[in-house]
Amino acid sequence: MEAMYWHREEGSLRCLLCPHHCHVKEGMSGICGVRRNEGGKLMADTFGILSAIHSDPIEKKPLYHYHPGKTIISIGSIGCNMKCNCCQNWEISSAKAEGYAVKQRYRPIEIAVMATSNPHNAGVAYTYNEPTVWYEFMLETARLIHFEGKKNVMVSNGYICEEPLGELMDYMDAFNIDLKGFSDEFYCKQAGARLKPVLETLQNIRKRGRHLEITCLVIPSLNDGEGPFRDMVKWISEVLGKDTVLHLSRYHPAYKLNLSATSAACLERLYHLAKDRLRYVYVGNINLKDFQDTRCSVCGEILIRRNGYQVEKGRLSSDGSCMQCNNPVIKY
Repeated sequence: MEAMYWHREEGSLRCLLCPHHCHVKEGMSGICGVRRNEGGKLMADTFGILSAIHSDPIEKKPLYHYHPGKTIISIGSIGCNMKCNCCQNWEISSAKAEGYAVKQRYRPIEIAVMATSNPHNAGVAYTYNEPTVWYEFMLETARLIHFEGKKNVMVSNGYICEEPLGELMDYMDAFNIDLKGFSDEFYCKQAGARLKPVLETLQNIRKRGRHLEITCLVIPSLNDGEGPFRDMVKWISEVLGKDTVLHLSRYHPAYKLNLSATSAACLERLYHLAKDRLRYVYVGNINLKDFQDTRCSVCGEILIRRNGYQVEKGRLSSDGSCMQCNNPVIKY
């Protein structure tokens, strides 16, 4: 399928989907490995190619303040526009369309039927690999899901240009964006990207009023320093708002990075630093008691208890407010 967001330049094509703005020569692909110059047209080689499809708890995305307790159809493809040294899904994120063993191609309508056949299912989450590089399939599927009255969720690194993000947000309801660190140096060395476009994506999502949660994978010695972490939390609080949900995720050795796993003590320390400025902070990828429960930021009432992906609702009203003080906490 022909890709969106590109134009011709002398001797090559320029992809305008993400901030890399790759020059793509005939027969070659961009950094993502899945958008290719074929005969002077940029082709989206992975349209309809799924590497995984599952029904997951929505908390697994992770989304803690959006339709808690619901399931969601989660789909992913291959390719990514970042090159993270610690990628947990490197087998699919580093895969290229050429040579990938395609078992079946799906049509957007088939995903829509799956998502709407179960009334307990919230909709579709675009996840596993970076969904930005699968833009055309995601957009077409999201339109169908939207018109069926279900929800669309994007789990992303946030490395996407403003115009395609804006078109996508007409149909996307919620985002979990990875904020991998808070310096250009970190992004350059560890992800092959830059920080500023990710911050711009976060601001654009907030301006459009879409539900937003942020995940930071805490990597020992690389992004766990108190100074940069305080700067990140301060920026989130002042620019995005104190109610912005932040997930601190434990790093485990993966792919090209073989540092020791993040300690519980480090995660607890950063949790308390974040709580100085943000009302809702969670620790994930590790079993720490009480660090996954949702408390009302006004009265302290426990509204949701979590044990892994098991959810037990407390005094939470049907509109997502605390029944003790009427503070709005959860979005439905």
